[in-house]
Amino acid sequence: MRQTFSNKEKLKQFASILFPILITQFAMFSMNFFDTMMSGRVSANDLAGVAIGSNLWVPIFTGLSGILMATTPVVAQLAGANEREKVPFSVTQAMYVSITMALVVLGIGGLFLDSILNNMNLEQEVREIAKQYLMALAVGIIPLFVYTVLRNFIDALGQTRITMIVTLLSLPINVFFNYMLIFGKFGFPALGGVGAGIATAITYWVIFIITLFITVKMTPFSTYRLLRKLYAPSLRNWKELLKIGLPIGFAIFFETSIFAAVTLLMSAYDTNTIASHQAAINFASFLYMIPLSISMALTIVVGFEIGAKRYRDARQYSRMGISMAVMMAFISGTFLFFIREPIAGLYTKDTEVLSLTSHFLLYAIFFQLSDALQAPIQGTLRGYKDVNVTFIMALISYWVIGLPLGYMLANYTNLEAFGYWIGLITGLAAGALGLSYRLVSVQRRFKLLNEPEEKSAV
Repeated sequence: MRQTFSNKEKLKQFASILFPILITQFAMFSMNFFDTMMSGRVSANDLAGVAIGSNLWVPIFTGLSGILMATTPVVAQLAGANEREKVPFSVTQAMYVSITMALVVLGIGGLFLDSILNNMNLEQEVREIAKQYLMALAVGIIPLFVYTVLRNFIDALGQTRITMIVTLLSLPINVFFNYMLIFGKFGFPALGGVGAGIATAITYWVIFIITLFITVKMTPFSTYRLLRKLYAPSLRNWKELLKIGLPIGFAIFFETSIFAAVTLLMSAYDTNTIASHQAAINFASFLYMIPLSISMALTIVVGFEIGAKRYRDARQYSRMGISMAVMMAFISGTFLFFIREPIAGLYTKDTEVLSLTSHFLLYAIFFQLSDALQAPIQGTLRGYKDVNVTFIMALISYWVIGLPLGYMLANYTNLEAFGYWIGLITGLAAGALGLSYRLVSVQRRFKLLNEPEEKSAV
């Protein structure tokens, strides 16, 4: 990355960072998308089993990977401040943290997975598919977490095109193994939804190995000499990393787990409703990759400018990113409204499931508008290393407002399952408003305290 001097230069640099992230996020999400869609082609039980397994795993992974996202603002600010000699040590410590977290997840899963699934109101076949899907996925957890650190390091340097290429190379591998293991092709047994878990674990290993090779051997990453020196674990550095990462991780966990909680609560409904809800959430989450990618790009550029103490440039990038996200939300919402039935047809041929999915997708339109504000604002605040209020807002908006309201509407009105979606929409809107106020406050503080030249110019 480099310093920019005009809005045109900023837009060009922001776009060069954003679009590879966007393609990467779509490709990464496509693994779950193809898992869900291809499993649904086998049976409603396989679709529901993968849905349950995915909704247990995704909040855990996204929350913990959120902790590792602290690597991005740390490295971006070091790069902006031209303190590159500190980068290898920080990245190595983040890798230690990632391996520790992966081992903890594996241990907890081994102890409690059976009891969690047994306490859910699921058909026996659905429960067994969910369990085996998660067990297969577990094989790829450690490489996935280490890859996440390496990816954040690469992205923080503005080289987002590299992670895009890695992900695009791995996506066909995921689809191929899905096809082979889900449907039983080329002499392999037809494993249904369980095959999707195995295919995804294989893919996690592939992207880890490729990314490790790139960071060690390719310029400019090799110039940082990662893994050339074996640093001892530093609890002090872990504490500094977790101070930034834990609020990010918890904020993401509260956001993603609310969707998982709703899916689990929907186990009270029949299998068709569970499958329809999951299909609609899956596609809404696919569209969420747009504001999420803008959010990640904003963390990089804002962190770089803050590290260089160019606070006015940081504000300009934030306005640019948020405006772009809002515009894209209106486009994707319009797109979703007019072709929701063909979209539902991607997931199922069952008439009842298709009709329910199409109805759920109407509510997903409103997700786009709230996400267009809250996601890029979160990314901007992370660039400032302002993460604690984001965590508190996520807790309040989702778990104090969204879920209780959704539960009341679902159980005490005739909205039934759709009531949960209205609760989610309300929580998202509340979070967007709260984060908007926080961003204005943070940027005002930086302007007044750290830019006396701007005040004198006024």
